[in-house]
Amino acid sequence: MRLPTTTVLSLSALAALVLTGCSTGSTTSAEPASPTTAAPRTVGSNTAASAPLSSAALSKRLLDESDLGEGYSRKPQRPATHDDVTVIGCPALAKLGSSAAATGTGLSFPRKAKASFTYAGGSDSEVSEELYSDTATKLSQGIGEIFDAMTACPTYQLVSGSIVIDMGTKQTAAPDLGDEQWSQLLTYAVGGQRSVVKQTAIRTGTILVVLSGAPALVDAHLADAVQAAQAR
Repeated sequence: MRLPTTTVLSLSALAALVLTGCSTGSTTSAEPASPTTAAPRTVGSNTAASAPLSSAALSKRLLDESDLGEGYSRKPQRPATHDDVTVIGCPALAKLGSSAAATGTGLSFPRKAKASFTYAGGSDSEVSEELYSDTATKLSQGIGEIFDAMTACPTYQLVSGSIVIDMGTKQTAAPDLGDEQWSQLLTYAVGGQRSVVKQTAIRTGTILVVLSGAPALVDAHLADAVQAAQAR
């Protein structure tokens, strides 16, 4: 099976360690967590005091085709499923997944919106955006737990049914946007095929912007995504 370049792990999927795209074919996104560039800057009083936005409000701040440029089309979202996924070779991630699955709380932010796009240039030209909103503290803590767990092991495996996915993670530098920044490269190898996905997350006040997909596309559209999340 081909592993889509936008196959990523969402907050809720990470909590249950569900590999979207391989086990379900859905296109949700992952949330990193521990700043990869420098210590987080202090959030200004106006930003810190702003209330979390609703999912409906977040959906209006997503990028659209006009933001991305000619040749992009929005992909329909598929309903999420919750297949069992086992982690091999990464105790930190396995512990996080089992704990979250047992409690059903702690890592999933209910206020969220998502959009995925594909480019006419081919299947390797895909990008996915997710927006989350909560208090700045909850966003930072929740993402920190997940990203720390994901990057604790440079290589590990995910097993879903008869599918074995070789995973690799590597922290990368994130641009100096927003209040906190996280970024990583995820490598997926399954069935003799390999894909690389870049995930960069920016927290700006009570909004978390996560862009995932082909590395060049993430780099190209990140600043626009943050600006749209702040201004719309």
